[in-house]
Amino acid sequence: MSLSQALTNQTFDLRGRDFLEMDDYSTEEIQYLLDLAIELKRKQKNGEVYEPLKGKTVGLIFEKSSTRTRVSFEVGTYQLGGHALFLSKNDIQLGRGETIADTAGVMSRYLDGIMIRTFGHDKVVELAKYASVSVINGLSDLAHPCQVLADYQTIYEHKGKLQGIKLAYVGDGNNMAHSLMIGGAKLGVHVSVASPEGYEPDAAVFQQAQQFAKATGAIIEVVRDPQAAVQHADVIYSDVWASMGFEEEQKQRELAFKDYQVDEQLASYAKPDYVFMHCLPAHRGEEVSVGVIDGEHSIIFDQAENRLHAQKALMAALIG
Repeated sequence: MSLSQALTNQTFDLRGRDFLEMDDYSTEEIQYLLDLAIELKRKQKNGEVYEPLKGKTVGLIFEKSSTRTRVSFEVGTYQLGGHALFLSKNDIQLGRGETIADTAGVMSRYLDGIMIRTFGHDKVVELAKYASVSVINGLSDLAHPCQVLADYQTIYEHKGKLQGIKLAYVGDGNNMAHSLMIGGAKLGVHVSVASPEGYEPDAAVFQQAQQFAKATGAIIEVVRDPQAAVQHADVIYSDVWASMGFEEEQKQRELAFKDYQVDEQLASYAKPDYVFMHCLPAHRGEEVSVGVIDGEHSIIFDQAENRLHAQKALMAALIG
């Protein structure tokens, strides 16, 4: 399907939709967004101008700091012909006690779309409830769907398929694990999460992913043994042991996760042509060894680049 055909296909008219988690979208809609991201990447590499956001403004609310989310959304909005407005918690009244409902109502009168990167997922849900424009979850404590959309685009580009691919996630059962499980279940990717006791993914999210997996044949599992998760994996995925907001638990988590470092020995259980992924920032020598993250199997910068293209696809489809 060409880009022009894709954008006029009424089956996938996503204009005005929110993007809060991968479970908001069907398998076909997610695949459409991935195809659109790949097409927009091709256009950008070829210097082709495509500006569906011309004359539009996207507000970017950051209650958590960021490198990839901020830069990719600002650059992406510009490349699509729009204007991005950076709004830190110190720049708007939301940080001084204004209700989310009032913030949503006001911003909907000014903006054509809103991205929010925050802590509690309930804040994302409430913002979307009261906003009359599309709301995109740039990250919450529960989910990181923008990252995972880029991740599955990257896997598809490197492996040529998603159905039947095995992804081993080793580490904290956090927002990354949640969105990888939901996205994998929707796309037919087998996702094996290895986490130490007390740090497993949310049970409700795990059960939801297993339900979605019934339709695609995906296998979604949570195990204790990293070796079991990585066995015959096509993709090994890691994240920091202490995510933003949990820094005070760093020492405690270093003890809990000491057997969960992705190093050359653990990676040897994966397929010989495995790829290594990390959502960044990374702590070399903690969750991953230098040899793995900077080695020949690492595709972390392809993955980081695709944040730009995947988020352009989101904005083009929802706001354009």
